[in-house]
Amino acid sequence: MTVKLAPPNHTNNQHLQRILDATHHDPFQFLGIHQDTVNGPWLVRVFQPNAGQVWVKVDDDWQAMTLVDRHGLFEFSSKVAIAAPVALRIQPHGQTSFYETSDTYCFASTVTQEELYLFGEGRLLEAYNTLGAVPMTLQGVPGVRFAVWAPSAERVSVVGSFNQWDGRVHAMRVLGGSGVWELFIPHLTEHDLYKFEIRNREHGFVVIKADPYGKAFEPRPGAANRISHSQYQWQDQDWLQQRQQYDWLHQPFNCYEVHLGSWQRDENGHFLSYRALADALIPHLTSMGYTHIELLPIAEHPLNESWGYQVTGYFAPTQRHGSPDDLKYFIDRCHAAGIGVILDWVPGHFPKDDWALARFDGTALYEHADPRLGEHTDWGTYIFNYGRNEVRNFLLSNAYYWIKEFHIDGLRVDAVASMLYLDYSRKEGEWLPNAYGGRENLEVIEFLKQLNTMVGERFPGALVIAEESTSWPAVSRPVYAGGLGFNMKWNMGWMNDVLTYMQLDPIFRQHHHNRLTFGQMYAYSENFVLPFSHDEVVHGKKSLLGKMPGDSWQQFANLRLLLTFQMTMPGKKLNFMGNEFGQWREWNVNQSLDWHLLEESHPGHAMHRGVQSLVRDLNSHYKQRPALHAHDFDQQGFQWLDCQDSGQSLLSYIRRGNDNSFVIIVLNFTPVPRLQYRLGVPQAGVYKEIFNSDAACYGGSNVGNGDSCHSAPVAWMDHADSISINLPPLAGVILQLQ
Repeated sequence: MTVKLAPPNHTNNQHLQRILDATHHDPFQFLGIHQDTVNGPWLVRVFQPNAGQVWVKVDDDWQAMTLVDRHGLFEFSSKVAIAAPVALRIQPHGQTSFYETSDTYCFASTVTQEELYLFGEGRLLEAYNTLGAVPMTLQGVPGVRFAVWAPSAERVSVVGSFNQWDGRVHAMRVLGGSGVWELFIPHLTEHDLYKFEIRNREHGFVVIKADPYGKAFEPRPGAANRISHSQYQWQDQDWLQQRQQYDWLHQPFNCYEVHLGSWQRDENGHFLSYRALADALIPHLTSMGYTHIELLPIAEHPLNESWGYQVTGYFAPTQRHGSPDDLKYFIDRCHAAGIGVILDWVPGHFPKDDWALARFDGTALYEHADPRLGEHTDWGTYIFNYGRNEVRNFLLSNAYYWIKEFHIDGLRVDAVASMLYLDYSRKEGEWLPNAYGGRENLEVIEFLKQLNTMVGERFPGALVIAEESTSWPAVSRPVYAGGLGFNMKWNMGWMNDVLTYMQLDPIFRQHHHNRLTFGQMYAYSENFVLPFSHDEVVHGKKSLLGKMPGDSWQQFANLRLLLTFQMTMPGKKLNFMGNEFGQWREWNVNQSLDWHLLEESHPGHAMHRGVQSLVRDLNSHYKQRPALHAHDFDQQGFQWLDCQDSGQSLLSYIRRGNDNSFVIIVLNFTPVPRLQYRLGVPQAGVYKEIFNSDAACYGGSNVGNGDSCHSAPVAWMDHADSISINLPPLAGVILQLQ
């Protein structure tokens, strides 16, 4: 069929040229339905550069539109009023078939002034329901409303698989002076991919960007967003109700840190899906007795080797393991099994990938323009501009999104120290002081307070945990008391001291005894978590087992002793995957843990199973005994018996519960058994050894104390009564009054 061109006076050349040049900031002025005068004819304009013919539906009849410009502008004039939505039938060039849709430029804006105002103020907590790709139905037509913040853009378009990635087809309109651009596109599905094409106003260059609020991505190595519409029906209402009463200060918190891509893989070395992980990982968590799981960042990221810490899709669970609904299923299953889910969250920086957040609209939008404020040279990443309301809104709404939409039970905030200090890892002249001449990032301080206040108010029982490696004061104290408002803080100092000590040959440990005891000098200044995390088992640091000195037997004994020390000291607990069975090699992000070490065919399986059994039993003691968890954060739960026996490298202390219960822990950090060791006790009676890390079932030498130890009225260690016990080599024991 030959289509004749209408005379050129049927078009507004200025508008058309801007459409063709892809520079129009508001194509609704030209496209869609128009009536030039009050009583004049109605005109429908459609720009379809890939169409050979277009029809418009008028009074249930399909009327052919006129091609008025060879580049693809079609018009239809009618004396009868034409109401939105306008149905179109489009026949692509060179095809005999056609498809039906509705005209994009006949739909009014659905972003409210209140949303724009709150976004500009940094207070639109559910910004992910305003910006990004939001499936909705308008005037009976299903589709997707796109919105993006790009204040320095001259023109923004949605490009995708549905328009041959042509930036002229779906140009967006800017909403006043908000910097937000919007467009509703009908009849898109979850199979459709999209990005934003942005033309910079000042320089005229064009960038193509992934959606900052995009909720799903195509499989790697592609970097386009995918339309996502959740259909998941949650089953964890009871869990969420109970979480509101969660007394995290006094309840056990024993967290298993996991990188989903390398915890376990299938027989072909491929990633397990979220649903397969639910079947395999959750039984492991419950059988081992953990209370929580912490997931290394699962927001979308292009490079495995970044471990997820260089995020390019802050609102998108990585598609490596399945869809967003598959992740929700995994979390739901965790809750059904009594496991809380902590998400590793990275608001401290973002990578420089040119298709992601970096220089988003051609300017430093999400980051500072000045590299002295806006770049982490160590990591090759950009730093968020926390002082900009819309950027702060992006991060706050992201935290809100994970907790509300994915029922996450808490956030572990990565690299807080790098956020707090303007001179973090910078030499003189490489950083800018704050308004008062100091090194503190005042904008970050305010952001963190807002974050923690928001979580506490909106999601009672959800946790925010800081990885903060300095002595910044009151990190885990309430905002109203002058703190940053985190619930807990990783105790990096304790971790470094203890691991440094444990790597020493036992003969030298007596000279470094203070590394074991110094932590009690500040143990209650914060709500501390005692972590042995992923950072300690990579980059040449060796695995926990590999760090231990001595022959193979002593290495295993040292590891069992280390884990016993961790689990009996005040503070909540965290261990990285592989620690629980004594993996020999360092963690490798690109392969599964060495589960074969536990198989009977492996010659050392008994020792690895011994570590696993020890961890299981320690976890059980920690969870079941209030003396080991009820006062993790306050002095009344801990008392030294003897912290000064450096000559024998011995420690002994009491842990007390909120039910008047107590246990006694004695640790021997040398390979020399200490027989008939006298130990002061707070009450006279019969004491039973309820745990011994040297037990034969754990791979130890089985030096112990039988069923019971009777106290005698012999004053010792400032107590009126004492007992005599056998201390096994490189081991710890837990005693309880019968």
